[in-house]
Amino acid sequence: MTTTTHYRACNLCEAICGLEITVTDGVIDSIKGDKNDPLSRGHICPKAVALKDIQEDPDRLRSPVRRTANGWMPISWEDAFELVAKRLGDIHDKYGADGIGIYLGNPNVHNYGSLTHAQNFLGLIKTKNRYSATSVDQLPHQLAALKLYGHQLNVPVPDIDRCDYFLMLGNNPMASNGSIMTVPDFAKRVKALQQRGGQLVLLDPRRTETAQVADQHHFIRPQSDVLFLLALLQTIFAEELDSPVPVYVTGVEAVKEAVEGFTPEKVAAACGIDTDTIKQIARDFSAAEAAVCHGRMGCSVQSFGGLCQWLIQVLNIVTGNLDREGGAMFPQPAVDMVQGGIGKAGNFDRWRSRVSNLPEFSGELPAVCLTEEMTTPGEGQIKALITSAGNPVLSTPNGKGLEAAIKQLEFMVCIDPWINETTCHADVILPPTTPLEHDHYDMIFHSFAVRNTARFNEAVLAKPENAKHDWEIFNGLGEKLAERLGVSARKGPPPAQMMDFALQSGRYGKAKGHKAALSLKTLQENPSGIDLGSLKPALPKRLQTSDKTVVLDQALYVDDITRAKQLLTQAGDEQLSLIGRRHVRSNNSWMHNSHRLTKGKTRHELLMNPADMSARGIESGQQVKIASAVGALVTEVVASDDMMPGVVSLPHGWGHGRPGVQQSIAQAMAGESCNDLTDPKLIDPLSGNAAVNGVPVTVNAA
Repeated sequence: MTTTTHYRACNLCEAICGLEITVTDGVIDSIKGDKNDPLSRGHICPKAVALKDIQEDPDRLRSPVRRTANGWMPISWEDAFELVAKRLGDIHDKYGADGIGIYLGNPNVHNYGSLTHAQNFLGLIKTKNRYSATSVDQLPHQLAALKLYGHQLNVPVPDIDRCDYFLMLGNNPMASNGSIMTVPDFAKRVKALQQRGGQLVLLDPRRTETAQVADQHHFIRPQSDVLFLLALLQTIFAEELDSPVPVYVTGVEAVKEAVEGFTPEKVAAACGIDTDTIKQIARDFSAAEAAVCHGRMGCSVQSFGGLCQWLIQVLNIVTGNLDREGGAMFPQPAVDMVQGGIGKAGNFDRWRSRVSNLPEFSGELPAVCLTEEMTTPGEGQIKALITSAGNPVLSTPNGKGLEAAIKQLEFMVCIDPWINETTCHADVILPPTTPLEHDHYDMIFHSFAVRNTARFNEAVLAKPENAKHDWEIFNGLGEKLAERLGVSARKGPPPAQMMDFALQSGRYGKAKGHKAALSLKTLQENPSGIDLGSLKPALPKRLQTSDKTVVLDQALYVDDITRAKQLLTQAGDEQLSLIGRRHVRSNNSWMHNSHRLTKGKTRHELLMNPADMSARGIESGQQVKIASAVGALVTEVVASDDMMPGVVSLPHGWGHGRPGVQQSIAQAMAGESCNDLTDPKLIDPLSGNAAVNGVPVTVNAA
């Protein structure tokens, strides 16, 4: 009997918490927090412990399968690669490159093999029909970073460890461990903020887990965050609470003029926050020694997502809180996607979608276009689909509509370890190794971390015989497809070798003469990671704009302020607003086949304010029918004073009762998919991002 201890970071969510894992004869004994990890400091959440469930899941595919008339049948890797290349090549020849669609789910950014090698396969298909979870999530953040700071990943994050006033909108890091803000151990960090006399102020239509530890929580109506932010800025300018901006910032006067009409008195009724509270928050924010504003899902996945994320940046800038200790600061990671020549700066609106005329962002079209691009005849119609670590049937708007569209495809291939709500419709499924069977360096979430650290994760378990890492799958598919298309195959070294080069040539690497002398070998010798220090001022050097300036008064955003005026006059009706929610045990749809995450009482009911229930003759525990413009579903309702009147909440990622799914634990507590209610026509027209929060619905007894 051999017992070994391994140190690595969890890559199931954005927190990248350090883990101490003991293994006996290839079986996981325990998973604990690594107290020596300089970022997570021993913190661990239930998702990390569930790595054992993923590894041992009997429903997980271990080798490729193909669909036959008699059900799923095994197929060799070589034959699978040949089959996929032939079918995609034939469709490419018949319909052109745009006849092939691509959808990438968010787990791709949790795995560096996907980031480094996906293009070896996908890059051969010059399709404009490329989609990802980005446009049902953080696209407004990336667009603001591109427009203001010159790079889509040049996103400033809250320096929580040194701030005095933390204003959050639609953000629940107590459940998520941070998002576009890598902040493991949030609870201890916010407690330290409060112990030094600081405040956490949260605006959210639900009294969330984070609201329960905040100094102030204010209900705000879904989609009205934009009015609150405009009124904050109007108050700051009107009362001359703003600070001088750096010489590299221009356009303040134009912004001042644009927000002039949005006084707290005018917006209070529409956003649900009284005039005095808005003014006091503006004054407290401006007076704080170091303040920062951060908005997340509630601000992004709504019809004013783009404008909200721009206004948040403007607020931090005009109060002197950008690029200062305790404010909004730019991480400077060891593998730098912004200044290291690795990540692409990004583009916007180079082309538009064929049906709805929505803008492209960094080579991708908005996910809300995917269904209509499959079902609308004509040149460019999607006839084949490739998905990688994605479950768009559950995670994009109008899931039932997308499911019906997928059934019409001529071919579908999925890179995924499970037969889920999307992959069950595939012709071929190619399963990669599990998180514990491959090495990893987190390229993305170090870029959003509240402290600069570096950590390389060795594989904990050996790669099983006949298994392939995701990067090997992309290489194998790429070689066969290149041969079929008659083009040169793309090649490259293994991801670890690429990371070693990036580390050594990066900011802290041997090539730079840094005292830490970072390299892959250095990190392997320090399995708990290396602390590279707190966030430091980085502007204007870190700006990637052509003239090293930050232009605030961009027409894209300033012109969109006019659209926000419509919220001031919208009359109420019998409809309610539907929002999502997240639980610390739930990480979207791909963690619901874990017993330890789903055990206990159910967490997928509809939450509703008791007053709204009483007005409709509904009782807690009753079955109700929720209906929207695109669909209806029936589920149990639970009364909750944590819900703002007029707002109901249904979590994302459930709906596992569909035929063909082979995930026994998930199916046992299937729940309903909130995206069977979300409408692909509800978008942020500025960015094209989906508006899955603030969906108008009716709720009645079933």
